[in-house]
Amino acid sequence: MGITTDDRKKRWALPEGYIPEESTGPEPEMESHETICILNPGEEDATVDVTVFFTDREPAGPFEKTIPAKRTKHFRFNEFEDPEKIPKGTPFASVLESDRPVVCQHTRLDSRQAENALLSTIAYPGDS
Repeated sequence: MGITTDDRKKRWALPEGYIPEESTGPEPEMESHETICILNPGEEDATVDVTVFFTDREPAGPFEKTIPAKRTKHFRFNEFEDPEKIPKGTPFASVLESDRPVVCQHTRLDSRQAENALLSTIAYPGDS
């Protein structure tokens, strides 16, 4: 499949996060958002716990997410609600811990202006 076990990890860090408070364009497609994209190329479903860290308060979470075997899922931080919502306009970082090796990517759509900006980067993999 081209993805080896060495490419997949159980722990990923996203040191940068920010959900813009404003958006331009139709929702939900053009709503400003922060997203984690998780690929599970394995043979078993993966359960991922996401913990969100802030500069001036205790962490939020964990937020539990499931990624079926041989699938990818995208999760918008804007839609995290249980155990609490992630505030807009507040810098944050996150750590993902999975019970199975996965691959993780970070994406942000900033549509505060009509000239939209899209940022995407691979997350930092930790030791499995």
